[in-house]
Amino acid sequence: MSPRAVILAGGKASRMGGAPKGLLEVGGRRILDRLVDAASAAFGTLPLLVANDPAAAGWRPDLSVTADRIPDAGTLGGIHAALTTVAGPVVCVAWDMPFVTAVLLRRLAADLDRFDAVLPASDGPRGVEPLCAGYGPGCLGPIEAAIGRGDLRAIGFHQDIVVRVLDPATIAPLGDPARLFFNVNTPADRVEAERLAAADPR
Repeated sequence: MSPRAVILAGGKASRMGGAPKGLLEVGGRRILDRLVDAASAAFGTLPLLVANDPAAAGWRPDLSVTADRIPDAGTLGGIHAALTTVAGPVVCVAWDMPFVTAVLLRRLAADLDRFDAVLPASDGPRGVEPLCAGYGPGCLGPIEAAIGRGDLRAIGFHQDIVVRVLDPATIAPLGDPARLFFNVNTPADRVEAERLAAADPR
C-alpha cells in the first residue's frame, strides 16, 4: 500500500500566545499550505490532517480531518489517529515545520516496506525526529501498549518495533537538517523562519 502523508496539528501553542501554529505565515504562505504542497508533490494525494480543534475542518476544506481516537495522549495520540484512519503506512509531519520537502517525505517512506518506523537522526535529546517520520501499521499495537502503560514519550514504543534511523550522511543530500527540521515554536522562531525563507524561497 502506498504511504500517505499526515499533518499533525498538535499542541496548544502556548508559546505563540495560543495561535494555531500551522496557520502562521512564513515567506507569505501559511505553514499548513506549505506542507500540503510538499505532501501532495511527494505522494500525489492530499495529506490527512490530524487535529482536535473544532475549527480544523475550515482551515483547508479540501483536506480530510480526523481527531485523536485516544484523548490526552500527546504526540502518540496523533500518530495513533493517523495509523488508525489510514490503515496503512503514513509519513507524519508536525504542522509547525515550514521547510519540510517532498524529497524528504519520499525518503522517509522508502523503507517502510522493511521497517516499522523510519526516523531521521537528530542532535536533540531524543536522538531522532519523531514528528517528521514514517510509521507502518506494525506500530499501532505497540503505540496502544505504550499509552496503556502511561508512557507518552514519542519514542516510548520503539523497543517493540523495528526502527530504521536515517543518519546525517543520508539526510545531507536532501537538504540542510537545520532547515528541514526547523519548527516554529516561539515568536523568535518565526523571525528566524522568515529569515530562512527569504534566503531560500523554496
